[in-house]
Amino acid sequence: MSGADEQSDVIDHGGASSDAAAGTQRQISDEIAHIATAYADGLTAGASPETRPRLDYAPYRSSLLRHPTKDFRHSDPEGIELFSPAFGHRDVDPLEADLTIQHGGDPIGERLVVTGRVLDSAGRPVRGQLVEVWQANAAGRYIHKRDQHPAPIDPNFTGVGRCLTDDDGWYKFTTIKPGPYPWKNHHNAWRPAHIHFSVFGTAFTQRLVTQMYFPGDPLFAFDPIYQAIVDQQARDRLVADYDHDLTQHEWCTGYRWDIVLNGAGQTPMEEDQ
Repeated sequence: MSGADEQSDVIDHGGASSDAAAGTQRQISDEIAHIATAYADGLTAGASPETRPRLDYAPYRSSLLRHPTKDFRHSDPEGIELFSPAFGHRDVDPLEADLTIQHGGDPIGERLVVTGRVLDSAGRPVRGQLVEVWQANAAGRYIHKRDQHPAPIDPNFTGVGRCLTDDDGWYKFTTIKPGPYPWKNHHNAWRPAHIHFSVFGTAFTQRLVTQMYFPGDPLFAFDPIYQAIVDQQARDRLVADYDHDLTQHEWCTGYRWDIVLNGAGQTPMEEDQ
């Protein structure tokens, strides 16, 4: 599975023609509640749990326009493999995993460490995987020409980093906590604070893209992207755990978040839309 358009909620902010045309938060919340009730009724009737985001989730307005409407067709695999990534420890500098030291000064915001393991369905670590992250700054602003909402750009924070998992599947990033930001899915729409993650396999066609959230965010209930994963247990797998043992005195807070690539406990991934 390849990654979805990871900039979709940043650069087109949902693709609605106007906030008013997209509806109010009350309308969106009512739609979310209706879908959740129907899903719960389905589970009671014996339906299987859903672990991935719905491609045509009506409260997420642009998903109705952007998701695939036809069956996928396999491209020539040999041709694709000619452009496959090849990453090694000489290609990725360990300093790239620290998003707070990429410029001349310290970025503004709550410094934090995020660490975890990349695992397969049996809980086995996946070594040597390229893990990439990108995120908004502490004010909720991306370094992107189409993100022009009135929040300051931090000259000391670009918001991108990468690393390779070690022999036990561990990754680790030092960064700042991203802020929530508005988007144009509907009037007064705000995205919860999150960090985008990308994991490569041995080919571009194996790339997986997902988002990590922070515990207790009050915007969860209002966000149709988060709620597009209609199963609560599956949604919970996107939320990192605060770890006080990982937190460092007068330096940073710490969070743990594992990425499970497949199986019943798979981390929800973004489908092509």
